[in-house]
Order: sequence, then structure tokens, then C-alpha cells
Amino acid sequence: MTPDTPFTCRVYYEDTDLAGIVYYANYLKFIERARSEWVRARGIDQVALKARGLVFAVRRVEADYLKPAHFDDLLTIQTRETARTPARLTLLQTVLRDQVSLFEAKVTLVCLKEDGTPTRLPFQETRPRGPIVETPVSTDP
Repeated sequence: MTPDTPFTCRVYYEDTDLAGIVYYANYLKFIERARSEWVRARGIDQVALKARGLVFAVRRVEADYLKPAHFDDLLTIQTRETARTPARLTLLQTVLRDQVSLFEAKVTLVCLKEDGTPTRLPFQETRPRGPIVETPVSTDP
């Protein structure tokens, strides 16, 4: 998967409510999977970060439910970076069916140390292709 490759997933029966539409909270699961693949495609090894005592955490989500997805739909989730500070990364994630937007979320990620305190992101930049450039972890937020 290249960094600009969209993530796809199928809507299963377990993802829907009695009416056969995707239960609202399951969109968060879909974008979590896509976000994990987006991070991996940029060469960020979350297992290695965890071994260093660092994890990514969602700080904020702003979600817009635009149209319902249904049982057996094939969804495409696009993820793109929209802003970055030394300590935060903001992404726009869009769930589509046949190029029609169903759900959009603005997601803010932070990096946390083992004790739960925030720290700087452990990389300088993500690149559209190839791995990121890692830098030593600072203990300053």
C-alpha cells in the first residue's frame, strides 16, 4: 500500500443496525483502520514506537454524517494530512461509496509517553512516498 492509496473495506452485517445501515459508531472503526494503514504506509512503525514508550492517541474528532452506508457496500476511506505542529497531527478522513462522500472526520492525533503525558511527534515530516525521517524523542511537550 502506497501512502496515497485509499483504504477499502466492506460493510458486514455486524456493522449495521436493524435497518441495515451502518451504525454511527462504526464509522470511527473504519477510519481507525484506514488511519493505521496511512501511518504504516509512511514508514512509521507503531510497534517500535510502543517499545520506545510512545503511542499515538486521538485528541479530537469532528465528525459529519452525510449519507448512510448499507450492508454489503464497498467503502473507500481517504486519509490526508491537513495540519501539523511539533506535537499534533491533523488529518481529514473521508468515507466514500462510489466516489460519493458518506462521512467526513477531522481527526487530531497527539503522541503520548507511557505515563500519558504529551510529547513531540517522533518524526520531522511524512512524505507522500517512502519512509519518514525519525528524530530523537524530546521530553518537552
